[in-house]
Amino acid sequence: MRHHTNWARNIEYSAARLHRPTSLDEVKEIVAGARAVRALGSRHSFNTLADTSGDLISLEALRQEVVLDRQARTVTVRGGIRYGELAARLQAEGFALANLASLPHISVAGAIATATHGSGNTNRNLAAAVSGLTLVTARGEMLTLTRSSPEFAGAVVALGALGIVTSVTLDIEPSFDVAVSVYEHLAWDTLLDHFDAISGVAYSVSLFTNWARDSVDQVWLKQRVDGSSGALPTPGQDFHGATPAPVRRHPLQGASAEACTEQLGLAGDWADRLPHFRLGFTPSRGEELQSEYILPRVHAAAAIEAVRSLAGRIEPLLQIAEIRTMAADDLWLSMNYLEDSVGFHFTWKLLQPEVEALLPVIEEALAPFRARPHWGKLFHAGADSITALYEKLPDFVSLAERLDPEHKFRNDFLTRHVFGG
Repeated sequence: MRHHTNWARNIEYSAARLHRPTSLDEVKEIVAGARAVRALGSRHSFNTLADTSGDLISLEALRQEVVLDRQARTVTVRGGIRYGELAARLQAEGFALANLASLPHISVAGAIATATHGSGNTNRNLAAAVSGLTLVTARGEMLTLTRSSPEFAGAVVALGALGIVTSVTLDIEPSFDVAVSVYEHLAWDTLLDHFDAISGVAYSVSLFTNWARDSVDQVWLKQRVDGSSGALPTPGQDFHGATPAPVRRHPLQGASAEACTEQLGLAGDWADRLPHFRLGFTPSRGEELQSEYILPRVHAAAAIEAVRSLAGRIEPLLQIAEIRTMAADDLWLSMNYLEDSVGFHFTWKLLQPEVEALLPVIEEALAPFRARPHWGKLFHAGADSITALYEKLPDFVSLAERLDPEHKFRNDFLTRHVFGG
């Protein structure tokens, strides 16, 4: 196989072959005949989760069907479609997804497999919108699961360990407009004293910081115009002492905001406003690494102070960090399983040895709060530590053994971080 890398170019896939099937029959044939096989999505994972010594399958060449059920308020799509492409199709039909991640460039199947998320106290991660999915199992057979299936909650956030997800059915709702307002220089003490009020004031809230400065750099408030969430400050007013940004901002200080979504309180459709970046632009050249730790929101203030105590070690390696919140769900391997959560996201410089040396220090600082690492990003914790964080992990292991008894979909990453051994 020619050399293939992930988006950040910190991972070179070791697979012998990369397949781009054009039909479901081809997918089934490849899986049935493979010794080891994994699905390759949009390559926005920063670790070896998608890698294999055998065959990689990309679904990008499959016809990207979008089947809308207006009465049931669902949409069924191929797993390889990107969220930005799906969002545009839904918006044209007058429908919306409840939330989107910061990048619209990621694939649906890859995002849900890793419990990728957007932000908002009442917004669950993207996987929670799944009402059904179809996958190709180890024998090359099709398996369809819905919310009524006993194993459904274990099969949505499944890390690719159960099969190749070929189609997904998602909940949708009527389209809505969103206005984005950015505020600058929020005092840390104010955030710590009023975290729930600040994180819950808008439909989606993001806080950007380098952890070392004496205030939070930016607060992004994304408000539904239909009034379904709280009232924002009037134009020109401060927000908890933070001042309105006079022009559009990029999360990185001094960077051009051309690739960012519209701001300054100008309302627009959800598809254009909920992501931080626009689909038509590449937000960076991939010269970054990412980590994220997600923990119960009740510990937000204490966890913020724990991370700030490491600011001197974090800041030299960091481009920018983001704090976001998510609502609880019931998906077994979701980082938000049964817990309203807060996430600490780190966008690192492309300094992998230095970052990997620091991750155990961050994980130790966040251990008292039962922080769960994002499955698709860089982290240190092994299977022994992970097992203690997921009460349903033994059930997931049993499900994986039943659907993949020959371990066709497993790889070194899953063995090291999930299954052990």
